[in-house]
Amino acid sequence: MDLRPRSHPTYLAFVVHRVSGLLLALFLPLHFWALGSAITSEARLEGFLRWADNPLAKAAETVLVVLLAAHLAGGLRVMALEFLGWRRRQKDMVAVSAGVALLVGLIFLLNVV
Repeated sequence: MDLRPRSHPTYLAFVVHRVSGLLLALFLPLHFWALGSAITSEARLEGFLRWADNPLAKAAETVLVVLLAAHLAGGLRVMALEFLGWRRRQKDMVAVSAGVALLVGLIFLLNVV
């Protein structure tokens, strides 16, 4: 029985994927509240947009984009593992997933796209 230590890159990728999914799920009610505000009242939307313009909210927005990219890249890694059988290069796939997530966050932060 091969038990890998919890410091193994694939275990860390598993934890990042699960935690990012939970944090994204916690964000959804706030997102739906903001959308509901946009539908019901223009003044409430303007107030929310003013609040969202502060630096702390911008930093949280960047973290949210990195979480979303990490969850997507981790999910693609798991799908490649399941459907393509790429088991030998797991560490490389973890590194690519992490790199893609951080690159997407950096591109978002720098407003490149």
